[in-house]
Formats: sequence, C-alpha cells, structure tokens
Amino acid sequence: MPLSPRLAAIVDALPIAPDLRILEVGCGTGAAAPAIAARLDTGHILAIDRSAKAVAQARSASAAEIASGRMSVRQCAVEDFEPAPGEGPFDLVFAVRVGALDGRHPEAGRKAMSRIAAAIAPGGRVFIDGGDPLREVPV
Repeated sequence: MPLSPRLAAIVDALPIAPDLRILEVGCGTGAAAPAIAARLDTGHILAIDRSAKAVAQARSASAAEIASGRMSVRQCAVEDFEPAPGEGPFDLVFAVRVGALDGRHPEAGRKAMSRIAAAIAPGGRVFIDGGDPLREVPV
C-alpha cells in the first residue's frame, strides 16, 4: 500500500533502527506498519487498532510482513492495551490521528499513557502527530 506524502514524512521522521520493537497505536488499515517492517531486521512492529474491520484489512494488506515475523496486528484499544508474552517491551511507540493521544479525549489519554508507560522499555520514546511532522511526548 503506497504511503501518502504526509504518512511517508512521518515514517521517515521516526528514529527507526533495524532491531527495535515498535508499537503503532491506531494503525487503521495498516499503511505505516508495513513500511516500517521493511526497515526492520531483527526488530518487530506490533500495530494495534480498536476497529476489527481495520485490523482485518491491515492483516490482509500486510500478509508478507506478518509472515516474515517482522510485523503483527492486533485488535485492541490503547486504553486497554497490555502486551502479550513476547510482544514488549517497546523501544518506540507512535500514533497518528489517535484521539486518546492528541488531546481530543483527555480521560482516555490518561489511561492510554499509563498503558504505554507500562509497555515501554527504559529509554523508550513516544511520538504522535502534530509536530513537524511528529512531536515527542514524555512517558
């Protein structure tokens, strides 16, 4: 799936290294995750979204990346997220247009950041859209 110029700029702005464990919050139909998986070697990206329909589309569109072991997709709201055994901790977390993280839903945002903080590795970093093109948020 080709990336829009905006999403391509966001992916390019992420400090991706080939061995990172990455969590994408609100993956939608899965445009960014396969582009990131292509940059990983021993790393892994877990893409989550609350929509069953979006997760099904992301899985279908990313079958090769999932089969390679560099990517997985799971239906889950970030406010309820808990890493399954072997999924975390995450070195990098990012979200694009996620209401729980961009200030549109403050109570959900508090729950989401608590879940992210519990799943992130020491020194891990969190990025959301709204910067140029991203902004880093403290955990």
